[in-house]
Amino acid sequence: MKIIERKYLQDMIDVMKTPDIKVITGVRRSGKSELLNMFIKYVEDYDNNANIIYIDYNLDKYDNLKQYKELINFVSKKYIPDKNNYIMIDEVQMCTDFEKAINNFHAEKKYDIYITGSNAFLLSSDLATLFRGRTYSIEIYPFSYKEFLQYYDLKNTDENFNRYVLEGGFSGSYLYKDINKKYNYIASVYKTMIIRDIVERNKIKNIPLLDSISDFLIDNIARITSYRNITDTLNNNKANINDKTVGTYIKYLCEAFAFYKIRRYDIQGKKYLSTQDKYYLSDHAIKYAINGTKNANYGNIYENIVAMELIRRGYEIYIGILYEKEIDFVAMKRDEKIYIQVSDDIGNDFDNPTFKREVNSLLKIKDAYPKILIARTKHDTYQYEGIKIIDIANWLIEN
Repeated sequence: MKIIERKYLQDMIDVMKTPDIKVITGVRRSGKSELLNMFIKYVEDYDNNANIIYIDYNLDKYDNLKQYKELINFVSKKYIPDKNNYIMIDEVQMCTDFEKAINNFHAEKKYDIYITGSNAFLLSSDLATLFRGRTYSIEIYPFSYKEFLQYYDLKNTDENFNRYVLEGGFSGSYLYKDINKKYNYIASVYKTMIIRDIVERNKIKNIPLLDSISDFLIDNIARITSYRNITDTLNNNKANINDKTVGTYIKYLCEAFAFYKIRRYDIQGKKYLSTQDKYYLSDHAIKYAINGTKNANYGNIYENIVAMELIRRGYEIYIGILYEKEIDFVAMKRDEKIYIQVSDDIGNDFDNPTFKREVNSLLKIKDAYPKILIARTKHDTYQYEGIKIIDIANWLIEN
């Protein structure tokens, strides 16, 4: 499989030799192990005083280290004084009571520690408990459009953007030439995520209910929904569940990085709203792999792509509400704020009803922060009454 250098490598380089336990997290098959291996190569090349203690629990040769005391003894024997000692462990959860070993290494203050593991055991909500808040998380995602072009050595063209919309960002699927085989791979990744990262960890007995909630969210990506709405829909099919159960299962799906929950934000009142959120898939191609491509809503797919790209770029995002009008995204990062609308086709003139609807929502916002309409314009960027109109493919390759 072809390996490309991703921005996460620099993220790891930037925190080298800091005292925190570096934890690589993210959805299954997003490239956590590849990133760790790439970082090991970097350390080998640039730190002449490095002593790398590497354990990959996927390999049989490390089967004798499945108990935490055995892991501690192994690492202790590999330690070399007067060297920069790095601990690199892949699939750390395969060691029983692994957190005891990692906390022991951290307490000794003589190792630079990096670990990856299954989301079933390294959920972001658990890290503070497992490692007493001494972690630095590096969350990675499926390939962006820019990385997709880099992987295939392609230019930004209409044809290649349409290909990314269909194939998505799970690079493991790129090994298959047939689109149906690609979707079979992605569906397998998703189903494994459901079973191992959710069912086994949380000891869920009602797997059909979890599947039903997952299917509902997939069907309704980029649409406002609520626990009550899901409960009512499923109870109409005689599911006999309540809001609390739905909320718990959705929490599990988000913890496993299958979905990202985006809350609503009252722009005028400057407050967060507690009900009716949107959910976006970690990769939009999951929708095709599970539901097929028939009757695809490209507006919702584009919105999902933009949501994940904003998250990749480090923005905290919300759904904006102003005078009962919806702004797709309020994207914030420190003192930066951007208002964004996303659309499929806004037409070729300013009188198009879709264009008017999208810009009118933005024009109602009276502050001076940037306003952007991202759509499939197939044109160069232009301005309309202070709003930046940009083609989605061009926006995705910025930065």
